[in-house]
Amino acid sequence: MNFILIILTLTFPLASFLGFQKMYSSAGEEKQAEISEKLADSGGEVKGENIAQKSVLPVVPSRPIRKEGYPDLVVPDAHASLILDVDSGTILHYNKGRERRQIASLTKLMTAVIVVEKMSNLDEVVTVDEEAVYADGTKVGCPRSGYCIGNRLKVGEKITARNLLKAMLMNSANDAAIALGKHISGSQEKFARLMNDRAKELGLKDSNFCTPSGLEIDGKEKECYSSAYDIARIAAHSMKYAIIWEALRLPPQTIFSADGKYSHDILNTDQVLDQIPNCLGGKTGFTPMAGRSLLLAAGDKTGEHKIIAVVLDNPYRWQDIPMMISWAFEAHEWQ
Repeated sequence: MNFILIILTLTFPLASFLGFQKMYSSAGEEKQAEISEKLADSGGEVKGENIAQKSVLPVVPSRPIRKEGYPDLVVPDAHASLILDVDSGTILHYNKGRERRQIASLTKLMTAVIVVEKMSNLDEVVTVDEEAVYADGTKVGCPRSGYCIGNRLKVGEKITARNLLKAMLMNSANDAAIALGKHISGSQEKFARLMNDRAKELGLKDSNFCTPSGLEIDGKEKECYSSAYDIARIAAHSMKYAIIWEALRLPPQTIFSADGKYSHDILNTDQVLDQIPNCLGGKTGFTPMAGRSLLLAAGDKTGEHKIIAVVLDNPYRWQDIPMMISWAFEAHEWQ
């Protein structure tokens, strides 16, 4: 009898481990990210080297491993910062990555995901209404609030969803985001519900979107939030849609209304696209409450590995993001 008990005692942990391993080897994209999220969430502050080395993600073709003796990354001027490996979901750097806060126009990445997933034909014509035209902040033709380089959208103007998507992503145009959201859902509020439903489907737990543009709602600013981790996850998910990342890295150009009557000059608001090798694209964000934020994706020299770097509320975002990208590729090797 004692011999049988010993055998059972030894066998049960092994069976449990094999069952655990099998469960995670069949996990999908969202489950993998959830595992990584739990690692990031433990203890609030987690150093990048711990997460990279202790990842319990399923076996993947390759994942980043910190080189022995390579120092931690410190981004002192960012309220929150994070680096994510796109393919494995491994977190390379983490500082307040799950803290909920306003993210301004980084929100437009989720808006773009909804637009691409809901609209089968991006050449569909959208009618721009008064609410969109008189939005605050950056607009079509105005890459900065109060600074315009060309014609703005006009009330009643008809323009393709494709052109609005370009303007929303590269020019960070709030009017384009609102026009797209209302075209799909009828109102900004209904579109925000689509965004939040999609966030839940992706397993995100620290996001509550209020508008397609990322502008906060007066009096309800604290109800509009996301996190560095969540927006990095959204960006990673969006990479399955080439049109989004093509738009994010577009050079200055002119878009036209559907009838060709109106032209609009648009600029890319990301100032470091040309400074980073193998840059895949980036998204800027700013409101007085959110501060200055930036998300950028880049590949390594081989083109096989991609990372996403995020800083939230960082006055030195243009200096820090290139430094973060360099550190990520120098400090890790993919195995």
